[in-house]
Amino acid sequence: MRVSRRSWAGVAVFLCTPPLAAAPRTFVVDPAASAVRIHVGKSGAFSFAGHTHEVVAPTLSGEVTADPADLAASRVALTFEAAALRVRPEGEPPGDPPKVEEAMRGPTVLEAARFPTITFKSQRVSGREAGGGAYDLELAGEVALHGVTRPITLPVHVEVSGDTLTASGKAVLRHDQFGMQPVSVAGGSVKVKNEIAIDFRIVARGR
Repeated sequence: MRVSRRSWAGVAVFLCTPPLAAAPRTFVVDPAASAVRIHVGKSGAFSFAGHTHEVVAPTLSGEVTADPADLAASRVALTFEAAALRVRPEGEPPGDPPKVEEAMRGPTVLEAARFPTITFKSQRVSGREAGGGAYDLELAGEVALHGVTRPITLPVHVEVSGDTLTASGKAVLRHDQFGMQPVSVAGGSVKVKNEIAIDFRIVARGR
Protein backbone atom coordinates (compact mmCIF):
# COMPACT_ATOMS: atom_id res chain seq x y z
CA MET A 1 0.00 0.00 0.00
CA ARG A 2 1.35 3.38 -0.93
CA VAL A 3 1.17 6.16 1.65
CA SER A 4 1.06 9.72 0.43
CA ARG A 5 3.48 12.36 1.58
CA ARG A 6 0.56 14.23 3.12
CA SER A 7 -0.31 11.21 5.28
CA TRP A 8 3.27 10.83 6.45
CA ALA A 9 3.35 14.52 7.31
CA GLY A 10 0.21 14.14 9.42
CA VAL A 11 1.71 11.20 11.30
CA ALA A 12 4.90 13.17 11.95
CA VAL A 13 2.94 16.14 13.34
CA PHE A 14 0.97 13.81 15.65
CA LEU A 15 4.11 12.12 16.97
CA CYS A 16 5.90 15.39 17.58
CA THR A 17 3.00 17.10 19.38
CA PRO A 18 3.48 17.02 23.18
CA PRO A 19 0.66 15.43 25.21
CA LEU A 20 -1.90 17.75 26.70
CA ALA A 21 -1.11 18.80 30.26
CA ALA A 22 -3.19 17.25 32.99
CA ALA A 23 -6.26 19.33 33.70
CA PRO A 24 -6.81 20.82 37.17
CA ARG A 25 -8.73 18.52 39.51
CA THR A 26 -10.98 19.31 42.44
CA PHE A 27 -10.83 17.25 45.63
CA VAL A 28 -13.34 17.44 48.47
CA VAL A 29 -12.10 17.04 52.05
CA ASP A 30 -13.05 13.77 53.75
CA PRO A 31 -13.40 14.72 57.45
CA ALA A 32 -13.65 11.10 58.61
CA ALA A 33 -10.25 10.27 57.10
CA SER A 34 -8.56 13.55 58.06
CA ALA A 35 -6.86 14.40 61.36
CA VAL A 36 -6.08 17.84 62.80
CA ARG A 37 -4.47 17.92 66.25
CA ILE A 38 -3.85 21.04 68.28
CA HIS A 39 -1.29 20.81 71.08
CA VAL A 40 -1.76 23.36 73.86
CA GLY A 41 1.24 23.34 76.19
CA LYS A 42 1.75 24.71 79.68
CA SER A 43 4.00 27.35 81.18
CA GLY A 44 4.43 29.26 84.45
CA ALA A 45 6.42 28.76 87.64
CA PHE A 46 4.57 25.54 88.47
CA SER A 47 3.97 24.27 84.96
CA PHE A 48 4.97 20.77 86.07
CA ALA A 49 1.63 20.69 87.92
CA GLY A 50 -0.26 21.24 84.68
CA HIS A 51 -0.44 19.10 81.58
CA THR A 52 -0.59 19.43 77.82
CA HIS A 53 -4.02 19.39 76.26
CA GLU A 54 -4.49 17.78 72.87
CA VAL A 55 -7.44 19.18 70.93
CA VAL A 56 -8.91 17.60 67.80
CA ALA A 57 -11.04 19.15 65.05
CA PRO A 58 -13.55 16.47 64.01
CA THR A 59 -15.73 18.80 61.95
CA LEU A 60 -14.03 20.30 58.92
CA SER A 61 -14.88 20.86 55.30
CA GLY A 62 -13.20 22.25 52.23
CA GLU A 63 -11.88 21.81 48.73
CA VAL A 64 -8.51 21.48 47.07
CA THR A 65 -8.00 22.45 43.43
CA ALA A 66 -4.80 20.76 42.27
CA ASP A 67 -3.09 21.76 39.03
CA PRO A 68 0.09 19.68 38.54
CA ALA A 69 0.92 21.52 35.32
CA ASP A 70 0.77 24.91 37.06
CA LEU A 71 1.25 24.61 40.83
CA ALA A 72 0.67 28.35 41.28
CA ALA A 73 -2.89 27.88 40.00
CA SER A 74 -3.72 25.38 42.78
CA ARG A 75 -6.05 26.47 45.58
CA VAL A 76 -6.98 25.30 49.09
CA ALA A 77 -9.94 26.34 51.26
CA LEU A 78 -10.68 24.80 54.68
CA THR A 79 -13.33 25.52 57.31
CA PHE A 80 -13.45 24.29 60.91
CA GLU A 81 -16.34 24.61 63.36
CA ALA A 82 -14.99 26.26 66.51
CA ALA A 83 -17.63 24.78 68.80
CA ALA A 84 -16.83 21.26 67.56
CA LEU A 85 -13.22 21.28 68.81
CA ARG A 86 -12.78 18.52 71.37
CA VAL A 87 -10.17 17.76 74.03
CA ARG A 88 -8.86 14.21 73.88
CA PRO A 89 -9.45 12.46 77.22
CA GLU A 90 -6.12 10.59 77.13
CA GLY A 91 -3.82 12.04 79.78
CA GLU A 92 -6.52 14.28 81.24
CA PRO A 93 -7.76 13.98 84.84
CA PRO A 94 -11.28 12.52 84.99
CA GLY A 95 -13.90 15.18 84.31
CA ASP A 96 -11.39 17.75 83.00
CA PRO A 97 -12.07 17.61 79.22
CA PRO A 98 -15.56 19.20 79.45
CA LYS A 99 -14.17 21.99 81.66
CA VAL A 100 -11.30 22.68 79.27
CA GLU A 101 -13.67 22.66 76.29
CA GLU A 102 -15.99 25.12 78.02
CA ALA A 103 -13.10 27.49 78.75
CA MET A 104 -11.77 27.07 75.20
CA ARG A 105 -15.13 27.97 73.64
CA GLY A 106 -15.71 30.81 76.11
CA PRO A 107 -15.24 34.60 75.95
CA THR A 108 -11.48 34.74 76.61
CA VAL A 109 -10.43 32.24 73.93
CA LEU A 110 -12.49 31.23 70.88
CA GLU A 111 -15.81 32.95 71.62
CA ALA A 112 -17.36 30.19 69.52
CA ALA A 113 -20.89 31.58 69.75
CA ARG A 114 -19.75 34.87 68.23
CA PHE A 115 -17.12 33.46 65.83
CA PRO A 116 -18.41 29.99 64.86
CA THR A 117 -15.88 29.17 62.13
CA ILE A 118 -12.12 29.03 61.65
CA THR A 119 -10.97 29.22 58.04
CA PHE A 120 -7.82 28.92 55.96
CA LYS A 121 -7.63 30.09 52.35
CA SER A 122 -4.52 29.87 50.22
CA GLN A 123 -3.44 32.84 48.13
CA ARG A 124 -0.25 31.48 46.60
CA VAL A 125 1.08 27.96 46.08
CA SER A 126 4.69 27.22 45.17
CA GLY A 127 7.00 24.23 45.35
CA ARG A 128 8.23 21.28 43.37
CA GLU A 129 7.31 17.78 42.33
CA ALA A 130 9.03 15.16 44.50
CA GLY A 131 8.25 12.23 42.20
CA GLY A 132 5.75 9.42 42.31
CA GLY A 133 2.75 11.72 42.62
CA ALA A 134 4.26 13.58 45.59
CA TYR A 135 4.87 17.32 45.93
CA ASP A 136 6.69 19.49 48.47
CA LEU A 137 4.77 22.74 48.55
CA GLU A 138 4.57 26.04 50.35
CA LEU A 139 1.09 27.47 50.87
CA ALA A 140 0.86 31.19 51.59
CA GLY A 141 -2.59 32.22 52.71
CA GLU A 142 -4.73 33.61 55.49
CA VAL A 143 -6.18 32.18 58.70
CA ALA A 144 -9.38 33.73 60.05
CA LEU A 145 -9.79 32.97 63.77
CA HIS A 146 -11.69 34.75 66.54
CA GLY A 147 -12.67 37.52 64.14
CA VAL A 148 -9.04 38.25 63.21
CA THR A 149 -7.40 37.42 59.87
CA ARG A 150 -3.64 36.86 59.73
CA PRO A 151 -1.23 35.75 56.99
CA ILE A 152 0.46 32.38 57.34
CA THR A 153 2.85 30.28 55.27
CA LEU A 154 2.62 26.50 55.55
CA PRO A 155 5.11 23.91 54.29
CA VAL A 156 2.97 21.00 53.10
CA HIS A 157 3.78 17.56 51.72
CA VAL A 158 1.15 16.38 49.23
CA GLU A 159 0.64 12.92 47.77
CA VAL A 160 -1.84 12.15 45.01
CA SER A 161 -2.84 8.55 44.35
CA GLY A 162 -5.77 7.89 42.04
CA ASP A 163 -8.75 9.83 43.39
CA THR A 164 -7.17 10.54 46.78
CA LEU A 165 -5.09 13.56 47.77
CA THR A 166 -3.32 13.61 51.14
CA ALA A 167 -1.70 16.75 52.55
CA SER A 168 0.33 16.77 55.77
CA GLY A 169 2.29 19.36 57.68
CA LYS A 170 2.73 21.42 60.84
CA ALA A 171 2.03 25.00 61.90
CA VAL A 172 2.44 27.23 64.95
CA LEU A 173 -0.01 30.00 65.87
CA ARG A 174 -0.12 32.28 68.91
CA HIS A 175 -3.07 33.25 71.07
CA ASP A 176 -2.10 36.93 71.02
CA GLN A 177 -2.04 36.99 67.20
CA PHE A 178 -5.79 36.55 67.23
CA GLY A 179 -6.78 38.56 70.29
CA MET A 180 -7.20 35.52 72.54
CA GLN A 181 -5.99 35.10 76.12
CA PRO A 182 -4.29 31.85 77.17
CA VAL A 183 -6.18 30.18 80.00
CA SER A 184 -4.53 30.81 83.38
CA VAL A 185 -5.19 29.25 86.79
CA ALA A 186 -3.73 29.46 90.31
CA GLY A 187 -2.89 33.14 89.92
CA GLY A 188 -0.83 32.47 86.82
CA SER A 189 1.37 29.81 88.42
CA VAL A 190 -0.01 27.37 85.88
CA LYS A 191 -1.13 28.66 82.51
CA VAL A 192 -1.47 27.67 78.88
CA LYS A 193 1.40 28.64 76.60
CA ASN A 194 0.89 31.45 74.11
CA GLU A 195 2.08 29.18 71.26
CA ILE A 196 -0.33 26.66 69.74
CA ALA A 197 1.28 23.78 67.82
CA ILE A 198 -0.81 22.16 65.09
CA ASP A 199 -0.16 19.07 63.01
CA PHE A 200 -2.51 17.96 60.27
CA ARG A 201 -3.21 15.25 57.76
CA ILE A 202 -5.94 16.29 55.35
CA VAL A 203 -7.43 13.64 53.07
CA ALA A 204 -9.54 14.73 50.10
CA ARG A 205 -11.37 12.72 47.42
CA GLY A 206 -11.64 13.60 43.75
CA ARG A 207 -15.09 14.50 42.48
